[in-house]
Amino acid sequence: MSFGDRLLGVFDDVGRLCVGIDPHESLLTAWGLPVDASGVRDFGLRVVEATAGVAGIVKPQVAFFERFGSAGFAALEDVLAAARSAGLLVIGDVKRGEIGSSMAGYAAAWLTVGAPLEVDALTLNPYLGVDDLHDTFAAASSAGKGAFVLAATSNPAGARVQSTRSPDGRTLARTVLDDVASWNRGTGDALGPIGVVIGATVDLASAGLGDVTAALPVLAPGFGHQGAHTGEARQIYGNLSGGVIVSESRSLLLAGPDGIEHAIVERAAEVRGAL
Repeated sequence: MSFGDRLLGVFDDVGRLCVGIDPHESLLTAWGLPVDASGVRDFGLRVVEATAGVAGIVKPQVAFFERFGSAGFAALEDVLAAARSAGLLVIGDVKRGEIGSSMAGYAAAWLTVGAPLEVDALTLNPYLGVDDLHDTFAAASSAGKGAFVLAATSNPAGARVQSTRSPDGRTLARTVLDDVASWNRGTGDALGPIGVVIGATVDLASAGLGDVTAALPVLAPGFGHQGAHTGEARQIYGNLSGGVIVSESRSLLLAGPDGIEHAIVERAAEVRGAL
């Protein structure tokens, strides 16, 4: 089954909420966990347990595991395995972006079935050229997996680069989205395997994305802690709403180990109502 079809199945079954697994040091302390590899492992496993059966997607931020070296990656492997065993769709927030030969290594690490770091999709940085990601798109698609390419991110500093216009008048964000949409059309899928990242705090018109009609997955950070409201998701994304995944991390994780499941239940219901 293609990643787009799998994603649509998750939408139908449990909705559009994606729970971020971001074990910031302050959150580990608040959860009563040690600031080490064992702490991020326990944190991730608890979030997976709270999410299973309530929402369908999790997104571990790899940086918080990587900081602890090999032990941190071992902890991440346990969290990824637990999420897959729980039937969750896993987006690895790795933001990789390199020339083709290096990307082949990253694709093998994250998108190979049975690999220790196997995920269902990963985030990609296109700023060495979207063309150099095409082989990764193909590797993902052939394995029934997906990817999300940074287009217009929710961090304010990103707008200066992402809203830069090329001689044809398109913003860089629009150029990225158009390339992804064009690649997806070649698959013939209703919702292609390759998506984009567009922050919920982005003004789509200013980013050159206000008139987009492409059907593609959209990973949407910026809700909750960063200020966007779930109830406005359809208004924010307009024609792109059909593929939107509402991603929240700290606004849920701050509920703590005893309140995280209830927070996810509430937010999942809000997202279903909004989209």
